[in-house]
Amino acid sequence: MTGSHSVGKVEQYLGRTLAGGPIHITLIDPDKSPGDRAADVARGAVDLGSHVILLGGSTGISRDVMGRAAASVKAAVKVPVVIFPEGPGSLAPEADAVLFMSLLNSRNLDLVIRTHARAAPVVRAMRLEPIPMGYLVVEPGMRVGEVGQVDVVARDDLEGAAGYALAAQFLGMRFVYLEAGSGAPAPVPTPMVTAVREAVHIPVIVGGGIRTGAEARTLLAAGASALVTGTITEEQGLGPAYRAILAEVRRARGR
Repeated sequence: MTGSHSVGKVEQYLGRTLAGGPIHITLIDPDKSPGDRAADVARGAVDLGSHVILLGGSTGISRDVMGRAAASVKAAVKVPVVIFPEGPGSLAPEADAVLFMSLLNSRNLDLVIRTHARAAPVVRAMRLEPIPMGYLVVEPGMRVGEVGQVDVVARDDLEGAAGYALAAQFLGMRFVYLEAGSGAPAPVPTPMVTAVREAVHIPVIVGGGIRTGAEARTLLAAGASALVTGTITEEQGLGPAYRAILAEVRRARGR
């Protein structure tokens, strides 16, 4: 993950789309919404204005399950279909790209770099586009914090979060993802988003615990480049809360 990594089609799309303002990313769990169900959710999400479909979420998603979901979603929508990996076993060539992300604050070196070394030849063989990303888990962290053996960044540790993000940028990662954890009771604090935004020039993605339009509005005002929502669609579908979040993204883009 250095500056010599060529920019692929998905990253070019992200750059063009981000040039118009913040974007929205819908996370779909193929275990909970397999195959055609994932395609239905993706189609509805894109119709409402979501810009990217992420596939992932559960631990232990098989290549077959991921592949079927990716193929179904790609047939249904024109936006990029990107894998949110939990390990090499969840990779599938049917997707367009994979978040090739280092879990920056994990105590487990497998999740910082060793798994990446094993997965890199698989990513290349599958012709998946790697998206270089620093992944930072913020308190409370939820299940990803437990599974990832993470020393979570405290919600008031703005300097620590900014330092991790800047280190990711210096290492050549071209995105940083602040993650409060799926189902978190509250999103990443807005002062932390602002601190990270002011520290780096790469896009800042924020996910975990975003449930309302008001929360989306404050995160976007704080400097989030992209918002990721997943739990809300699992719990409520593409209902009023999801639509309110999308409306805030459209508003921030001036549309």
